[in-house]
Amino acid sequence: MDIDTTLRIVWSVILVTIFVFANATVMGYLERKLAGHFQRRLGPMEVGWHGILQMPVDGIKLLAKRMLMPQQAEPLLFRLAPIISFSPVLLPLMAIPFSPSLQVVDMKAGLIFVLAIDAFGTIAVFLAGWSSNNKYAMMGAMRSVAQNIAYEIPILLVALAVGLMAGSFSLRHIVLSQAALWFVVLQPFGFLLYIVAGLSECNRAPFDLPEAESELTAGYLTEYSGIAFSLFMIAEYTHMFIISCLATVLFLGGWDGPELPWHEYSSAVWFLIKAYALMFVMVWVRWTFPRVRYDQMMKFAWKYLIPFALVNLLITALVVYI
Repeated sequence: MDIDTTLRIVWSVILVTIFVFANATVMGYLERKLAGHFQRRLGPMEVGWHGILQMPVDGIKLLAKRMLMPQQAEPLLFRLAPIISFSPVLLPLMAIPFSPSLQVVDMKAGLIFVLAIDAFGTIAVFLAGWSSNNKYAMMGAMRSVAQNIAYEIPILLVALAVGLMAGSFSLRHIVLSQAALWFVVLQPFGFLLYIVAGLSECNRAPFDLPEAESELTAGYLTEYSGIAFSLFMIAEYTHMFIISCLATVLFLGGWDGPELPWHEYSSAVWFLIKAYALMFVMVWVRWTFPRVRYDQMMKFAWKYLIPFALVNLLITALVVYI
């Protein structure tokens, strides 16, 4: 590997890391404000103009707090879980094409890579619940594992259908395949399946059963405080962003939009507009619909989403073959 390539990768890692923290800060603020307006209240208002400094202040407060650990917890795994949750979220962003020239690496199996790395969060959640030695945390972790296994299947099936249409698992190739027509027009049902399953993958309401406050206190997060809690929250918001970016690539034409000056880079604006619009929908759903029962959520995945996604894949394969 030459020096230029090494420097490019190092700078890419630094910029992606900065973006991950900035995205979590912005989304944390927007979620609080949007939740306030959805419920006909103001949200944060005291710290800075319209509460714009509330998230940085909260972040500093969490960093200053001591990380407490239950006496009967498993020390190594308890400390390792937040790191395992946060570390992999940087890797999928390296493979996502934000514009023709804003992609760190274009892999032939980029779609499979992003989905595989994104699944690591389930391991971290289970370790957090099990190592806490708390019944509420353990129940939340078990719920999370069962939920993510169930809802990853329709996402994989829908992604495979899009891969068949594009003739490749390269994310760049999938975007270029939509130059004439976005796949959301050809796969509207697949897009709907992906969004519903994506909400569950992100542990977002109405599928936020792993950390249901009314039942499990905070689920797998019950015993976490300080910077460990912050890492879990940053990972959750980044997970939302990755799911939205993948939906933008698979269905909404990626960076496709009216041409801007310096199109090779500036077209990332259209990509981010689409991704954040989907994140807005996730927040909207959270503060609109009530939480479902756990048995209803699991039945919905195994009895409806997975069979529908499988039928969608079979029809897509048949049409592509013909």
